[in-house]
Amino acid sequence: MPEVQALAERLDDAVRGATLEGFDLLQFSSLKTVTPRPAELTGRALEGVGRRGKYLVFDLEGGDRMLVHMSQGGRLDVEVPPKSTKPRGSVARFRFSNGTSLLVKEFGKERKAGIWSLAAGAEGPLDALGPEALSEEAATLFRESPDARRVHTVLRDQRTVAGVGRGYSDDVLHHAKLSPYAALGKLDADERERLVDALHAILTD
Repeated sequence: MPEVQALAERLDDAVRGATLEGFDLLQFSSLKTVTPRPAELTGRALEGVGRRGKYLVFDLEGGDRMLVHMSQGGRLDVEVPPKSTKPRGSVARFRFSNGTSLLVKEFGKERKAGIWSLAAGAEGPLDALGPEALSEEAATLFRESPDARRVHTVLRDQRTVAGVGRGYSDDVLHHAKLSPYAALGKLDADERERLVDALHAILTD
């Protein structure tokens, strides 16, 4: 979550208010939706770039959105001036009216980075996400849930709590002085409160 949030803020500064002039799909399997086609979204002003879980959310004029998930091997380059090259690992390029393009790339062999076009009101993969990790809803879950799974597993399950990855799960458990094998449902009240405090401390830091 922290890295994606920081990236969303940087992208928002770079392209907010500009018009999406073009979308170049450079790796066919990365486009996860059929409708609306990205070409149908060009000509729209970008109202802002945000984040939900580990997804970048591009909010377009009219309520439609585009999502980007870069998986573990992804990165995103801000290109000023825009480029038309196709570097190794290229996934897609967003071209904007303010002389900026955004190139999504993915390295490694997994090829799990994805892009979604969503019509207004559609949630797509966001619908399966749990509450944000720093939300009060997530805190209540950790304080009260009888979930028998390991805390480490719960932290990493995006359907339960959105935004925590493997590395931060390790850090949170270490900070809370909890075993990676501890089951959430068997934690006492003090351990649960340490878990909530550690989650906020690690992700905020």
